[in-house]
Amino acid sequence: MKYVSSLLLAGTLLASVPAATAQQASSPYRTRFAVDAPITALFGIGAGTGLYLIQQKHGLSEAEQAALNKNDVPKIDRWVAGKYSDNAQLASDLLCYPTLVIAPGLLALNDNVRGRYGQVLGLYVQALAFSDAAFTLSAGNVYRYRPYLYGTEGPANKRGSRIATNSFFAGHTAHTATATFFAAKVFHDFNPDSPAQPYVWGAAALVPAGVALFRMEAGKHFLTDNLLGYTVGAASGILVPQLHKTAGRAGMSVVPLRGINANGFGYSGLLISKQL
Repeated sequence: MKYVSSLLLAGTLLASVPAATAQQASSPYRTRFAVDAPITALFGIGAGTGLYLIQQKHGLSEAEQAALNKNDVPKIDRWVAGKYSDNAQLASDLLCYPTLVIAPGLLALNDNVRGRYGQVLGLYVQALAFSDAAFTLSAGNVYRYRPYLYGTEGPANKRGSRIATNSFFAGHTAHTATATFFAAKVFHDFNPDSPAQPYVWGAAALVPAGVALFRMEAGKHFLTDNLLGYTVGAASGILVPQLHKTAGRAGMSVVPLRGINANGFGYSGLLISKQL
């Protein structure tokens, strides 16, 4: 939430800079401040609301902790129950948080993207804000106990904290996937013929997968939490740019048509055209 709120205003303002003054390169995207700024702000409000709901949750009493049984965990997730590692948690943080800056930052090194980087940054903030809203609203409304509660490890203050109820779903994984898949999607749209495409998409897929593995080893999230987080993040990173593509507005169009022909008779119908 902190990194979304810090970029929210700057990103939306940069996205609104007119093309004639901010950049000369053509862009595959169309953005409008009057539309995108409120949408991004709405996602930010959703993220803030979710964060408030998380803060209102209650932790587990010692009796509730003692009642937890690994056998109650679905089989697909049971192998993660009881895991805990401070080192894995640190590794997930070190892989996640820098990626949120590095992945979109690398786009500025591309000649085709650089001239439209203000617009790209605005789209990135929108994608990240959506992922953050989805995560905080889910964690704020769903009580799912973290895997480490099913074991004996972990500091007592973590075991009884409300944070221990935020296993659903994996926020680190979701945010990392948003950053990497957004960067890959934007690179692809600006450089459709680049031979680097397989490597860019491969890196986009592997980095959040690595975060997910560390989060499970740390006992923070189950496999299904990470699968959902990965899906939400990847979808946000890909769909936000895709929904702004100008090419998506090309193709077949249908327009009402009325007039008078050479003989003086009125006519009406539909004009069907296709833009190539």
